[in-house]
Amino acid sequence: MTMKPRLFLLFIAFLSFFSSTLSNTIPSHGVDYWCDKTPHPEPCKHFMKINRENFEPKHSNDFRQKSLQLTMERAMIAQSHNKHLVSKSRSENEKAAWTDCLKLYEDTIIQLNKTLDPNTKSTGFDQQIWLSAALTNIETCRTGFIEMGVSDYMLPLMSKNVSQLISNTLSLHNVFSIRPETYKSGFPNWVKVGDRKLLQRAYITADLVVAQDGSGDHTTIQAALDVAAERSRSEKFMIYIKRGLYEENLEIGNNLKNIMLVGDGLKHTIISGSKSFGCSGGGYSTFNSATVAVTGEGFIARGITFRNTAGPKKCQAVALRSGSDRSIFYRCGFVGYQDTLYVHSQRQFYKNCHIYGTIDFIFGDAAVVLQNCMIFARRPMHGQSNAITAQSRANPNQTTGIIIQNSRVMAAPDLVPVLSKVKTFLGRPWKEYSRTVFMCTFLDTLVDPAGWLEWDGDFGLDTLYYGEYNNFGPGASTSGRVKWGGYRVINSSTEASMFTVENFISRDLWLPDTGVPFTAGLY
Repeated sequence: MTMKPRLFLLFIAFLSFFSSTLSNTIPSHGVDYWCDKTPHPEPCKHFMKINRENFEPKHSNDFRQKSLQLTMERAMIAQSHNKHLVSKSRSENEKAAWTDCLKLYEDTIIQLNKTLDPNTKSTGFDQQIWLSAALTNIETCRTGFIEMGVSDYMLPLMSKNVSQLISNTLSLHNVFSIRPETYKSGFPNWVKVGDRKLLQRAYITADLVVAQDGSGDHTTIQAALDVAAERSRSEKFMIYIKRGLYEENLEIGNNLKNIMLVGDGLKHTIISGSKSFGCSGGGYSTFNSATVAVTGEGFIARGITFRNTAGPKKCQAVALRSGSDRSIFYRCGFVGYQDTLYVHSQRQFYKNCHIYGTIDFIFGDAAVVLQNCMIFARRPMHGQSNAITAQSRANPNQTTGIIIQNSRVMAAPDLVPVLSKVKTFLGRPWKEYSRTVFMCTFLDTLVDPAGWLEWDGDFGLDTLYYGEYNNFGPGASTSGRVKWGGYRVINSSTEASMFTVENFISRDLWLPDTGVPFTAGLY
């Protein structure tokens, strides 16, 4: 149909008037308006106005995108600054702290880039996870200077701008709509379809075989990882590790995505190291003491024990540190004393695992669910108490926490003879917004009636979130539990369901058909 010229001109005039009227209904606020909605408005205003004099966000998404770009810019400037300061180190401890920070800032830039990249298929939930990890990295960097005893000189040289800007962007989830996800097909979609068979299959076809007796492709795991690093594509790469004790320290970095390590069972394939920090020395930061450290996305381990043999006298000694997004540990063992399992950041899932330790032996700031796991408290040094968890959420908008479900908390054989002399607690708040929940879990007699332990006086007691839901066993009674403002006995299944696999770590369905049988909901 052909529109007459006069009618067409009237139609154009109407559209012009309508568009003008519509545009006037969209609020056009200055930067100050939007920055005042964030927890750190001053750095927001300062950096937003540099070379952005005419920037007036018309909606929250526009402001959030600019906030992300600004955060990335400042993170890259900070990393350049950090590289310069490494050369200014006055001692080995300072150099060690800066070395950790360089890795952590590099990972922060990767997380921010994923959040910004329009080609990355991501949901709002993905982006909150990545921003949470970015903030955790900066917190870990600062913690390293404190624990290495060099904070007096070095911390003032570090800018708080990056962490404040990340916090600002995280807070925008209250304004920026996060698309709700759905759940289907029995498993969250953490890894590609087909990994279920890989996990369930008794016999596998590996890309490489590691065997100490020379019957495989390599005699060390590191040699196999070096080959994996040379591949041109990032599809699943499987390394079969035959039974044996492998005394190696491994770092599976961001360039090593979708690595799968398969052993002959947690009693037979053991990766062991002895790095430590604190007490009787050791020379490493807690972050860098891990026997195995993994940040490469999509990491899977099956049938392997990760061990740190430094012993209770060496204090912090990590067996495994994971900052791998969508990582899975199935039928694995984690053996150490203090700080055994460092669930550092990102989304993680542990199923049918055995975890041994003393103080804070499941710790970090990942969004992690441990399901059907055997958790064994060991005998600490004289006069010490055990704390099973030490969760380190530092910001209330981080989507992180430690969730222990359908598991068992018991005394290890070395603790049994002195059970009456050693107190064992479910956890203590490492950071102000620490979040930990025990659900439908057997708690044996070792659990102290108070349940939870202070970190430092009343620090975090009103801002933490510690919950217990439908636990059972002789240590499960909540009648004598702490009276902190942040502690709760969860009586509502609706509240408890917030911390299930389905809702806490799998809103984007990241475990379809992985072969790790797990409970999506409460039961």
